[in-house]
Amino acid sequence: MSSKKTLKVILALTVAAILPLSLYMLMRSLNDGHIEMPKYYRIESIQAFEKDGKKVMDTVFHTVKDIALTNQLGEKISLNHTLKDKVLVIDFVFTRCGSICPSLSTAMSQLQKAYKKKKPDWVQFITITVDPEHDSVAVMRTYADRYGADHDRWYFLTGNKDEIFDYAKNELGVVLQPADGSSDIVHTENIILLDPNRHIRGYYNGLDAKEISVLANNIAILKLEKKRKNN
Repeated sequence: MSSKKTLKVILALTVAAILPLSLYMLMRSLNDGHIEMPKYYRIESIQAFEKDGKKVMDTVFHTVKDIALTNQLGEKISLNHTLKDKVLVIDFVFTRCGSICPSLSTAMSQLQKAYKKKKPDWVQFITITVDPEHDSVAVMRTYADRYGADHDRWYFLTGNKDEIFDYAKNELGVVLQPADGSSDIVHTENIILLDPNRHIRGYYNGLDAKEISVLANNIAILKLEKKRKNN
């Protein structure tokens, strides 16, 4: 077995073992009232305002702009409108990738399974191709099926390359680096967590089972945060 296949198998087994226990421990923490909310990322500005006669500083965090892409079912999807009020879990791959993409997709598959008993009305898993010239709707559908995607809960998106690259770099702050000898492929191991208000709430190494476990926890925590704000 190659080292890449070995990593994929180990990651899948490790994540599958960690996630149920991790979510169980999270629920115990919620019941005990001890919980740490995911922090915010990408500060836009620091603003001052008056409160009770005192000057108070407030941090304004980056709000991720919208992008409209096409999913594996041929449906046009707006991340901020079609998926309004949902927690988003986003990664970037391309279907011809022979390095980290299979492991990233395995991790996303395990996350999807961890939430299989939850209704898909508050969390959506998103995989965006960085090779849309090759990764058509049909190709993305085949790739989605390879990883056992629930087509309602895990979207595989393709679209305009320039828009995808701009969204990755300028909205999500994803590092750009070469992949498989190419100089223009977004190839990051990070999985990004967005809250319903489209603030970035975490970057997680998709090749690290422990970080995937933390991500699984934080998905549930954002659901709790949303519920508290709506009360």
